[in-house]
Amino acid sequence: MNSSELHGMSDDVLALTLSDTEKSIFNLRFLASTDKKNTSSEVKKAKKDIARVKSEQRKRELVKLGALPDAALNAAIAAESAKVEAAVPGKRRALRTYQRLTNIQTVRAIKLASNPTPATAAAIPATTGKGK
Repeated sequence: MNSSELHGMSDDVLALTLSDTEKSIFNLRFLASTDKKNTSSEVKKAKKDIARVKSEQRKRELVKLGALPDAALNAAIAAESAKVEAAVPGKRRALRTYQRLTNIQTVRAIKLASNPTPATAAAIPATTGKGK
């Protein structure tokens, strides 16, 4: 399975492919443990396929997070912040998600500061640097 094949798949098909590959790797390990078949290369290929699928899923997740409006991004940051502060299981994952969301927010702020809107650009007088 190539990564180019994965690009054309929908999210549901990707999830199905991931579960099928995980099932096949379980079966391959079972066959290898019962000495019915030497499947070490097939296990290695299946692991690489799982990594490719998970990478594609993560890439799509980041694209969706980047497309969130500012209000939704702020709400997601507040929700993850509450999870980090609470003493609940999954705190490490919540912390990583919180850090990713704040990174997205920081990048947006930097882009906004470097590319002023037309209204702010009109308020700043343009100087050519040639005269007084």
